[in-house]
Amino acid sequence: MPLSYYVEIVLSDDKLSAFLQFKNSEDGLTFTLSQLEEVLASYQIVHGVDRSKLEDIIKTPHAYFFGQTLIALGTPPVPGQDGQIKLMHDLNTDTKKPSELEDGTVDFRQVTSINNVRKGQIIARRLPPTPGIPGRAVTGEALAAKDGKEVRLKIGKNVVADPEQTGLYAAIDGMVTKTERDKLNVFPVFEVNGDVDYSVGNIDFVGTVVIRGNVLTGFKIKCSGDIRVTGSVEGADLDAEGSIEISAGVLGHNKGVIKAGKRVKSSFVQDATVIAEEVLVSQSIMHSNVRAVKSITCKGTKGLIVGGIIQAGDTVTARTVGNSMSTATVIEVGVVPELRNELTQLRLQLRAMREGMDKTEKALAILDQLAAAGSLTPDKMEMRVKLNRTKKQSIEEQSAMRERVLEIEKSLEDSEKAKVEVVSTIYSGVKIVIGRYTKFIKDPISHVRFQLADGDVAMFPLQ
Repeated sequence: MPLSYYVEIVLSDDKLSAFLQFKNSEDGLTFTLSQLEEVLASYQIVHGVDRSKLEDIIKTPHAYFFGQTLIALGTPPVPGQDGQIKLMHDLNTDTKKPSELEDGTVDFRQVTSINNVRKGQIIARRLPPTPGIPGRAVTGEALAAKDGKEVRLKIGKNVVADPEQTGLYAAIDGMVTKTERDKLNVFPVFEVNGDVDYSVGNIDFVGTVVIRGNVLTGFKIKCSGDIRVTGSVEGADLDAEGSIEISAGVLGHNKGVIKAGKRVKSSFVQDATVIAEEVLVSQSIMHSNVRAVKSITCKGTKGLIVGGIIQAGDTVTARTVGNSMSTATVIEVGVVPELRNELTQLRLQLRAMREGMDKTEKALAILDQLAAAGSLTPDKMEMRVKLNRTKKQSIEEQSAMRERVLEIEKSLEDSEKAKVEVVSTIYSGVKIVIGRYTKFIKDPISHVRFQLADGDVAMFPLQ
């Protein structure tokens, strides 16, 4: 009997493994290596054959009668690596932020670690993908491999790519920054080694501004990044889309406005207006108007809020509020002032749109009657199409506006979580407002939290 009567070869689905198995067996069965190789050749097994295993099978066939024996291994394909963007700078900004010390003051020494680049300097390289390496089946045929995927350069502000799109270069002197969707930008850093005074003038800048001195009364700084002032700010206007940090404090003379898109941090604020998402003051807020979308915190070693109007969407936390002379002080939480204004505007817009909608519908009704009578002229037909489009657009816009109105109304009503926390003492002369409810403080109280309960401003002991 030919050897093929006894032996067959089984291939794995991926053709990367070949197994020998006996389909028939008999005692004393012997065969030669060439006979076994003929069987392999009939199955086209030509690659990755384990010769030593074949020799073992020839020596003791009966040991392999039951079960499958691996006799050939192919070469698997190796997928290519995807392309990459290799940055020339470490953009891990977490290590670059100023650190807050235990006493609530700010350590500004880290601010200077900025990814500075010069115009024309390379800031990123695009590494191409690598091709896949084809594999080889045990039958000798090539096995295709996937190539790596291309990656695109993500170009932000003040950067340019070379014609081959292999590198990104700074278009100006400045600081490398990543923004949304990993875009790479170069934002200039305007640094003043001294005071902002007549020798410097007003600053209107893209990126970050660092002042190593004071900002004097009457000057303005506006920027798209952050503002850092290592000295004090007098009656000056500071406007940053990012955060503002002032190490020596604000003495506003009732002239300056400090406005930040994110956080304002200062050691003290006096006779000034501060507007931000979050306000952190370590020492005192005196006779000032401070408005925060989220929270206002003043609980350093002194932690005093006295005089003025303090408004926050969520929480106001202080060590001491008011003083023994009963200085009028207002603390408001649970309402974001900007939202009230937006609500009023939305209601006016909705009313105007509804009036416009009525006119559109009346005009459409007349045109529909003409269409039913078959007397619609081409220009009237065009008008009817336009009016229908206007109506559809108006319905969509009104729907979006109503959703926003409901969202704002809910947030204005949802003052339950808003609170005022006084770590030490609150004095008479202070007015606490939470949402639509007001409480006047008559006598000094210590360690207390004010929050809404049963439709009124209630007091709870501060844990």
